[in-house]
Amino acid sequence: MMQKKNRAFLKWAGGKYSLVEHIQARLPQANKLIEPFVGAGSVFLNTQYKRYLLNDINPDLINLYNFLKAQPDAIINDAREFFSGSRNNENTYYALREEFNATEDEYYRAILFLYLNRHGYNGLCRYSLQGRFNVPFGRYKKPYFPEEEMFFFSEKSQKATFTCLPFEKVFTRARKGNVIYCDPPYAPISKTAAFTSYAARSFGQDSQEKLAELATRASKKRGIPVLISNHDLPFTRALYQGADFSMLSVKRSISQNGAKRQPADEILAYFPPAKVPLKKKRKRSAPNNTLGHVPLIKVAN
Repeated sequence: MMQKKNRAFLKWAGGKYSLVEHIQARLPQANKLIEPFVGAGSVFLNTQYKRYLLNDINPDLINLYNFLKAQPDAIINDAREFFSGSRNNENTYYALREEFNATEDEYYRAILFLYLNRHGYNGLCRYSLQGRFNVPFGRYKKPYFPEEEMFFFSEKSQKATFTCLPFEKVFTRARKGNVIYCDPPYAPISKTAAFTSYAARSFGQDSQEKLAELATRASKKRGIPVLISNHDLPFTRALYQGADFSMLSVKRSISQNGAKRQPADEILAYFPPAKVPLKKKRKRSAPNNTLGHVPLIKVAN
């Protein structure tokens, strides 16, 4: 039985909080969990591994996580001030969004990223092609300040290393004894449903195919198990051929109108580790004797 579920401190489109039990049930034991697409970190927060390698292509997210890991008291105290009622209005939101896009101060940027996440429309994280955060004001009555969740995240992150790398590079860091969990941007249900502007770079069909290829190679050639979650589509089933599938029905949508949220089927594809034979140590051959086996001849004095 799972302990109390821990919520992420960020709002996140496609977050895995509601699926944590199913994902946890499919994840094998390992000495380290590697997440190439950590997002808000619900799986990290609700699993018990000795160590974690948590990656995301979004530098603002990883910047905030690193500050929260290193100096939780400072960042929580400074961020709290931005959750006063005086800052929950349209003019202030757009002024602070502009400051966020202009500043190079990483600490201030981390605080503003949290503010924008909780005050912006539906907790979306979206950037223009120029890399500017462009989510509109959310019009919430009183945005929640996630103090408790931030302290828990900080405490747990002492077991984690955060990186901001392309997912391909994260796979090269995996070793036998680790497990990889991938929560990539969803394969679109339709061509108009693509939601890939989460970071300034998009995650298209080529990226989906590359991820499937890396998962297959990691499990078959290197003996590292991989679990991937995605939409349950003919495309993803063909992509993850050879994996063990489990299906889930989830209530999830980008729509703010709860009544319009249709359950979307989700698939968990598990690539079990192949038994990779241990490399046999080669017997060291005797050093070459340049004299060959010519017997020594005693020379009479």
